[in-house]
Amino acid sequence: MLIVEDHTILREGLRALLSAGGDVEVVGEAEDGLEAVRATASLQPDVVLLDLSLPRMNGLDAIRDIKRASAKTRVLVLTVHQEEEYVQAALRAGADGYVLKDSTSTELAKAVREVRQGKRVLSRQVSACVIEGGDGGVGDGSVRTMFDTLTQREREVLKLLAEGHKNRQIADLLCISPKTAEKHREKLMRKLGRNDVAGLTAYAIERGLVGR
Repeated sequence: MLIVEDHTILREGLRALLSAGGDVEVVGEAEDGLEAVRATASLQPDVVLLDLSLPRMNGLDAIRDIKRASAKTRVLVLTVHQEEEYVQAALRAGADGYVLKDSTSTELAKAVREVRQGKRVLSRQVSACVIEGGDGGVGDGSVRTMFDTLTQREREVLKLLAEGHKNRQIADLLCISPKTAEKHREKLMRKLGRNDVAGLTAYAIERGLVGR
């Protein structure tokens, strides 16, 4: 399997944990989405264990490209995000399993084995999202990116940030508090895997929210 996680200490911990059982061989590691796609194309792993919040290419876009790079590879998401929008978007992008980072080591190891066997695996905390949403939207043939998970307000904040507005200006324009504007900016960075406003601006330009 291939482990994709941008924090080195977590990658090392996951490698040690999953290798300890004796039936999982970790063939590689990647610390961002682009590297994950390239490693998948090269290594053709049975399973990719992947976080959603990744630098350079977010997890949803990486899942889609991983599936294109290796049709046989199964993708297991390991994340802190348990909101319905994340679960549904990951399944639409092609994820075969979705496990939360507060799972036990036993639960994670079991999830890896079951995904490798062709089963769909969901943490019990998020399974209700799929039950309520039917098949999670995966049957309609559409593929959603992380941009599709942004709320209307988050898109408004992203556009204003890309246009050069500061938190207080955004707050005034949207009739919200500066603290709320700051929280929206922080959430956008986590969702889109961007580390600063420059990164958010580049993303907004790529998506056509503002001109180049």
